[in-house]
Amino acid sequence: MLFVFAAFTLALAFWVYRVWRRRKWRQWLLNQPLSEADREIVLARVPLFARMPEDLRRSAEGKINLFLDQVDFYGCDGLEVTDEMMLPIAAQACMLVAGNDSWYSTLRTILLYPGAFKSQRAERDGYVITERETVRIGESWARGPVILSWADSVRGAFIDDDGHNVVFHEFAHQLDDLSGNTDGVPYLGDATRHAAWVEAFREAFERHNRLLEIGKRPFLDAYGATAPEELFAVAVEAFFEQPQALEREEHGLYRALQSYFRQDPARWG
Repeated sequence: MLFVFAAFTLALAFWVYRVWRRRKWRQWLLNQPLSEADREIVLARVPLFARMPEDLRRSAEGKINLFLDQVDFYGCDGLEVTDEMMLPIAAQACMLVAGNDSWYSTLRTILLYPGAFKSQRAERDGYVITERETVRIGESWARGPVILSWADSVRGAFIDDDGHNVVFHEFAHQLDDLSGNTDGVPYLGDATRHAAWVEAFREAFERHNRLLEIGKRPFLDAYGATAPEELFAVAVEAFFEQPQALEREEHGLYRALQSYFRQDPARWG
């Protein structure tokens, strides 16, 4: 009995040590800036990164270190993944969480295709399930992985004022899923913020669909009418790439996103 107790105590102590060591390593990564070479790659590939306020940029750099330590990248269809490819994707993912405490805690894998890729999707109609093949530029699975077209990731990052960014879009889905459901309502922490979010997003979603029904073009991408979670993802794209226009056209939605991300891109330089 004494031997069993001693073995259990030793195992517990080892587990506690591993947890402590991992936390120390995590904190060290978060406190480290990018190297000059890595920063040059990010700034060249992701011009929007340079416009972030200094405190947010510093936070994002530490989170890039943590992201690259946690996530493995795999090239598909013969694509060879390099640091010059991983860094800008990590930078865009970490821009989203530079101001708040959200983190991609379950994400371990990113799959990169050279361009658009084929995907099998199951569509349910009552008891009938139909498998359909679609061509996509990005996918986000609950708890990972994230799948991206490299060509579209490059284009989305470099053209940073058109409201279309596949990396922002797919990582918005990852953040959405942290609440336990991918439904357009990310984890918000308390009931008051949750209620305010639901009201702002419900109004925006209804207005978005109503404009499309009467043949008018809404400010946000029409794809947002597909489902609340897609409105959230396209709104995140606009929040970072067209913040002044989003604030003007969808003021309540902008304020909800500003509160969640704890960032105000409309005021960036």
